[in-house]
Amino acid sequence: MEPMEGHLPLKPEAHASKDIVASPPEVQADTPLADDVEPQQPVSSLPGDPISYVAVALAEPPPPSSSFTIRLPDDLRISWSWPHLLVFLFAAAASLLVVPTVLALVISAYVHKTQLQMQNLFSNPGFLIATQVLWFAVIFLFLYITLGVLRDAPFWWTLGWRKLSLRIGSAGYKPWMFFVSGSGLAIFVALASSRVKNAESAPIEELFKDPHAALLLMAMAVLIAPLVEETVFRGYLYPLFAGKLSNLAAHFGMDSARSVRFGTASGILITGILFGMMHGSQLGWNWGLVSLLTLVGVIFTFARARTGTVLASFLMHLGYNSLIAVTSIVATKGFQSGLPGH
Repeated sequence: MEPMEGHLPLKPEAHASKDIVASPPEVQADTPLADDVEPQQPVSSLPGDPISYVAVALAEPPPPSSSFTIRLPDDLRISWSWPHLLVFLFAAAASLLVVPTVLALVISAYVHKTQLQMQNLFSNPGFLIATQVLWFAVIFLFLYITLGVLRDAPFWWTLGWRKLSLRIGSAGYKPWMFFVSGSGLAIFVALASSRVKNAESAPIEELFKDPHAALLLMAMAVLIAPLVEETVFRGYLYPLFAGKLSNLAAHFGMDSARSVRFGTASGILITGILFGMMHGSQLGWNWGLVSLLTLVGVIFTFARARTGTVLASFLMHLGYNSLIAVTSIVATKGFQSGLPGH
């Protein structure tokens, strides 16, 4: 007669003994009670029991190493941080003093000048513009060596110079959109600055009194300044501020999306303020003009953040400076006469 124990409900003792002996999968599947087995619940470790603690640790996935790690947009993932910024600021400040001194020494070595002429050299418009161009070159060289050569990375791509993507409706981004927008912004700033008190007394206005210096200034403003300033402000500074502040917001409990929005908005504002402040000495610290340049910087940085590429803000900057240069040259007949209203 066939044993009945395979058809009878198991006693608790028998059930426990069968749990100890491993059964093949097919035998367990034929067991009538298989459908009644509930899914196993996670085992919680017993206080003071190292064996159960290890069992739970192996069964459960490890917690993330950081609770505030967020996924930054691709254009905000950079290879530099605050220490690099400090070195950059030190190098920029030092070169701002060294470059004019070296240039003056070179001029004195090849061109005979009296002591009075050498003293006046540092206020000569041509000398000031040449110093500015050389200073830009030193800054570019520093960034190229530290971010490109030493890190073996593509220099332009690393600093945010990427192609325009097609993300505005069906038409997509077009280069002329940003150039025209920059030109329109120049018109707005010109109208607004005409209402700013003592705007005509800004130190930069002195350069327009010398036709040669004014033409050199316009050439630098169109051919050099947009390239260098956009690389430094929108390519180097903006992603640093936006990325670090995004991580900081996440550290204090914001979710990933809100953290990125906060970091991006803060980065746009800070970069725009620094852009306006950098031009403060040229504007005689006229706070009306500085505020307008800050607004310009904010708009440029917004274009950079919206598109993910420095090319957008560069085209806006190029359109902005180009319109100023063309209207200034036409209004003064090649700077042979003063600017209107001066």
